[in-house]
Amino acid sequence: MTGEAIELGLQIVPTMGSAELIDTVVTAEELGYSYCMVADEGLMLDVYAVLGAAARATSTIRLGAVTNPYTRHPAATAAAVATVDEMSGGRAFVTLVAGGTMVLHPMGLERTAPLALVSDTIDALRLLWSGRPVTWQGRRLSLEGAQLTTGTHSIPIWVAARGERMLAVAGARADGLVLMVKSDLDDAFGIADHARAEAEAEAPLTRVYLDRLAYKPEMIEEAKHLYGYAIMDSPPRILKNLGLNEAEIAGLKQAFAEGGPEAVGQLVTDELVASYQIAGTPEQCRQQLQHLIGAHRLDAFFVNIISPGPAANRALLTEVKQIATGH
Repeated sequence: MTGEAIELGLQIVPTMGSAELIDTVVTAEELGYSYCMVADEGLMLDVYAVLGAAARATSTIRLGAVTNPYTRHPAATAAAVATVDEMSGGRAFVTLVAGGTMVLHPMGLERTAPLALVSDTIDALRLLWSGRPVTWQGRRLSLEGAQLTTGTHSIPIWVAARGERMLAVAGARADGLVLMVKSDLDDAFGIADHARAEAEAEAPLTRVYLDRLAYKPEMIEEAKHLYGYAIMDSPPRILKNLGLNEAEIAGLKQAFAEGGPEAVGQLVTDELVASYQIAGTPEQCRQQLQHLIGAHRLDAFFVNIISPGPAANRALLTEVKQIATGH
């Protein structure tokens, strides 16, 4: 039994060397993955340098950057993604995020007006990818006679969102929405779908779920130590959907403040992990994923890759494909 079909993708946080990263993208394409996005983490490997190299080493997998409007001006992002699109023969996409502390703090940047900036970035990218000269004034950004030299591009714009207002922006304005909390999918997609209906958008929203997928005991233990980051970054709606009460939230946040992720990991149960992400035996994970695909009309499932080594990356991608497709 293979269950419902879904396209597969991976997100790479570029903590590894460039050769390993390119190897991982090539491996994913060989295994039949449809998408790869690389996180623009500011002081790690440059996302567009490695995506350009990956474009020349692959032929079918779609290549995207996960980037923000703070560390790079959207016009620079438009040119960079257009370059990847040109190098790959039209396989580029981009995922916008509002920017996190780990990326912005080392550069002395504040996360101000994220809704206006993400919305302006969507406008700026689309205007510049028209290939025409652009003079435009957004809410926070502007362009004056700006024109790309690479011509016209049709590049999907996705948004990864958590908060209600950003979900509404994604639903009304973006081509795709990336979500990362299993128990929040219903509410989050509902907010985006409502905004899309109100905006009378004609094209369907590409629906993407990004998960770490814990199908071995050591993966579940690793997830426990990452749980603190999820708590610190999540709005109240997500915390409620995780099944946490106020006392539990306060205790987890205090543990994180006093002892970091290690301290949080000692408090997190298997049940809490399972409320945040897909977890259990491989068969349990397969059943959970198939349920989510049907319940939320998912178009793509992405798995995170964080540099365990080339052999481990290949094994992970192979196992995830087996769980997701049944073969």
